[in-house]
Amino acid sequence: MIRVSQVKEYRVRLKKQLGVDWRDEGLLSQALTHSSFTFENRQAGLENNQRLEFLGDAVLELVISDYLYRNNPGRDEGELTKLRAAVVCEPSLARVACGLELGRCLSMGKGEERSGGRGRPSILADAFEALLGAIYLDQGLSRAADILIRLLAPVIKDVMEGRLERDYKSELQEIVQQRGEEPVQYVILKEVGPDHDKTFTAGVVYRGRVAGRGAGRSKKDAEQQAAKSALIKIE
Repeated sequence: MIRVSQVKEYRVRLKKQLGVDWRDEGLLSQALTHSSFTFENRQAGLENNQRLEFLGDAVLELVISDYLYRNNPGRDEGELTKLRAAVVCEPSLARVACGLELGRCLSMGKGEERSGGRGRPSILADAFEALLGAIYLDQGLSRAADILIRLLAPVIKDVMEGRLERDYKSELQEIVQQRGEEPVQYVILKEVGPDHDKTFTAGVVYRGRVAGRGAGRSKKDAEQQAAKSALIKIE
């Protein structure tokens, strides 16, 4: 278990790595507050990082789309989509979050921490998106974009050189498009557990039926596993 004093020390390191002169450090604190912490400390009236994660996800998509568009004039829409998916996927974001030691910066519930939450890829990726959302609100889009591209530079380099993380959803989408069929759809079939510790089961609907199912600690991960299952059946 990481002590509160250690979390503070790691946050100081994070601030130096980011190089952000925060106008409102409350945004940084919120970005680093996991829902399990607010659940276990409901009386404190704290806000967790889920809203910032929602915002950061949109900023991430826009900034990476813009970067890839401007730096790859010879690539078509399908190629750009595949590149973007590899850059913004959960493993890529978790990789960057690990480099920032983001897991050690989080205010996290004791139960989640004991179960390995500080190293869980879905939590790390979500925290990174929340951090990006906080930077965007505090510093504006241009500054957030500069920081994001700097942090993701090693990931972008690997993607551009063909060292891709497998993105099963994009692979499935590409196959369906090549066949001229209707796009697949993803549905959440089941949610188990409290808000701060859920397991999701997703299904991918292809030709009017559920062609694959998958489970994960985040909706994104569950959908990836569902797509992986569907690929085995339709390839």
